[in-house]
Amino acid sequence: MEEPGLKTGLEYLSKRDADFARALTLITPIPSRTQPPGFEYLTKIIIEQQVSLASAAAIWKRMKAAINPFTPERVLTFSEEMLRELGLSRQKAVYCRALADDIIADRISLSALPVMNDFDVHKTLTSVKGIGRWTAEIYMIACLNRQDIWPAGDVALKVSLQHLKGLESRPSIEDMDAHSELWRPYRTIAARILWRYYADVVQAPSDKKK
Repeated sequence: MEEPGLKTGLEYLSKRDADFARALTLITPIPSRTQPPGFEYLTKIIIEQQVSLASAAAIWKRMKAAINPFTPERVLTFSEEMLRELGLSRQKAVYCRALADDIIADRISLSALPVMNDFDVHKTLTSVKGIGRWTAEIYMIACLNRQDIWPAGDVALKVSLQHLKGLESRPSIEDMDAHSELWRPYRTIAARILWRYYADVVQAPSDKKK
């Protein structure tokens, strides 16, 4: 089944930016990034901060095996040291417990986010210790299906944009934000194109590029 809004967004971006039109001829179909909203996936995004996907996946697998069911209440039965034994850094152990505590104490309601506008969702999520712009925006893309989110600090997006645009150096967050203005109101789809471009073109084996 065709993803609502994807075709329109791709057509819009192709017309607005010739580099995106070219990228779409080089990549495989863009996969869905949709994930179930809630505490579990938000915690997973925290785990993925500033580490490789392979490392994050290994840590997440251990956490899921040890913490069952994966609920805020259950997470808080694990001390920081216990979480560190599962592979978390001290900081991320603090962050995971802070999120769980904020939910239990009703300082944040993840179930209320879908009816909020983008600004308020971002403000609510980043009020939690350890949740910054990138984490909030990845959650908004994957779990809330927001169409105009641009995680400018994402390393893969920076590398991909540098490659696609032929930039001399990796763009800063400010540069990324400036580039993205052209792609409103479909910056989420722009990001998804660039993630696919990163996998299919930037990281592709040399024999695949021939």
